[in-house]
Amino acid sequence: MSRSTAAALPFGLTDEQQTVAGMVREFADTEVAPHALGWDAEHFFPVDVIRKSAELGMGGIYVSEESGGTGMGRMDAALIFEAMSTGCPSVAAYISIHNMVAWMIDKFGNDEQKTTYLEKLVSMEHLGSYCLTEPNAGSDAAALRTSAREDGDHYVLNGVKQFISGAGTSDTYLVMARTGQDGARGISAFILEKGMEGLSFGPNEQKMGWRAQPTRQVIMENVRVPKENMLGAPGQGFKIAMSGLDGGRLNIGACSLGGGQAALEKAIAYMGERQAFGTELSGFQALRFEVAQMQADLEGARSLLWRAASAYDAGDPNTSLLSAMAKLKATDTGFDVANRALQLHGGYGYLTEYGIEKLVRDLRVHQILEGTNEIMRVIISRKSTGVG
Repeated sequence: MSRSTAAALPFGLTDEQQTVAGMVREFADTEVAPHALGWDAEHFFPVDVIRKSAELGMGGIYVSEESGGTGMGRMDAALIFEAMSTGCPSVAAYISIHNMVAWMIDKFGNDEQKTTYLEKLVSMEHLGSYCLTEPNAGSDAAALRTSAREDGDHYVLNGVKQFISGAGTSDTYLVMARTGQDGARGISAFILEKGMEGLSFGPNEQKMGWRAQPTRQVIMENVRVPKENMLGAPGQGFKIAMSGLDGGRLNIGACSLGGGQAALEKAIAYMGERQAFGTELSGFQALRFEVAQMQADLEGARSLLWRAASAYDAGDPNTSLLSAMAKLKATDTGFDVANRALQLHGGYGYLTEYGIEKLVRDLRVHQILEGTNEIMRVIISRKSTGVG
């Protein structure tokens, strides 16, 4: 996990959790961080390294042990994704998405679907993508228009999914499509496989950040999907899609904290090396106070995230409220800390070689995905006031 003294305190963590977090941090330090700038510059998706992370159990973090996963909780996942993101938030965030797909198949799939898909997803021999967002249905996901028409023993899918991480490289696509009436009740979930006739992908989006993972449209033109590939019951797709959001919000918050922690560590190291007016930057009280505030902000957000993750694991009815709060606080804080770390580097922070500007670019999108932070405020206000 983090290297700073405050963040390393084992507050509420078991010995096993500390060990797992330490193992993932070591993996991030040795297998990810040294290559992150190159992957970003080359828009390279490091599938080999992602698959290697499966050796640590990262292909099925909260897939049940019966299905071949590690059966961990969301608190464990928060520790894992924070540690992994110190190496590269883009790579860690993709692994979070992959885990969402595997977990949904484990939770909602029948025995045949689990047997068919989970072994390869957990080992990361196959990678997964989650396909909900559409060009005209982002925050209002229930307005999606991808259609699934029943035809004998198949459904025929037509539509376009937007901003899909891993698209074109992934093997397994969890797609939400409309089988019935308008609104949430008319949506069903389907498992699609790369290579199905009529399934294609748009060009890789040219993004501000998250360049170490592909983001493409998933295009369905009369894709015939066997009925046995429906996940759950007809009309259950929106429920399935939403079931992953609390966990996804916790994970993306953890990724933000990991990126912010990495930026802070870089700033502290730089301040110990760089001199101004004959004195190391760390000798200036104003700059030390800035570091102190950044560390306090990260720790505050981390504590809220851990509380929300613990609530999730305990089945607390306030989980959705706490997850929205944690996502809002952690993603805002992670980006803010990275941005302030860039400022502490002066002009050097603007150069790619120092790695700070990459973290700023990567963390910016975390305030948008898994529900924008504006939507988090809507959720929080509704659940807090009962209005809206």
